[in-house]
Amino acid sequence: MRTSDAEILIVPGLNNSGPDHWQTRWQQKLSTAQRIEQQDWDAPDHAAWTRAIVDRVNAAQKPVILIAHSLGVAATAHAAAQFEPGKVKGAFLVAPPSEEWLRAHALDFGAFETHPRDPLPFPSLLVGSRNDPHAAYAAVEDLAFAWGAAMLDAGEAGHINSTSGHGPWPEGLMSLAHFLSRL
Repeated sequence: MRTSDAEILIVPGLNNSGPDHWQTRWQQKLSTAQRIEQQDWDAPDHAAWTRAIVDRVNAAQKPVILIAHSLGVAATAHAAAQFEPGKVKGAFLVAPPSEEWLRAHALDFGAFETHPRDPLPFPSLLVGSRNDPHAAYAAVEDLAFAWGAAMLDAGEAGHINSTSGHGPWPEGLMSLAHFLSRL
């Protein structure tokens, strides 16, 4: 699948993805990419966040490719069962936080603190880092298994964000292109 044949929906996590984050850069680079906006990026409300994703996906006029990072991955997984069947053609999911990290965080993440365990109803690629401070690699592998997602080991890449040196993240863009070529 080519990006021009799909609506690319960017799903950031907590605090949104800043100007140097790879999601923001990809959004600027990919002509059909749009960000799913949230009312409050700093205090995630489970119902509001998932509703925003469901509404945007179900309103899409073309097949949808989701590109989610961190809490955006969890929000995408929580929203998936409410997508119109066949609407989402694939999801590129990067660095989800573990349930343990969410529960230990100072913020109350509510229903996000437990990840869905049902297989996702669309092809997906889950990218995990060996030294992500927000999730042990084994926890990310466990999610990939539960969701039926292919797993990509990013090595020691931190949280795969601008803080860990992944501004443009060209390796990720190549992985996305490879993933899309298989859809």
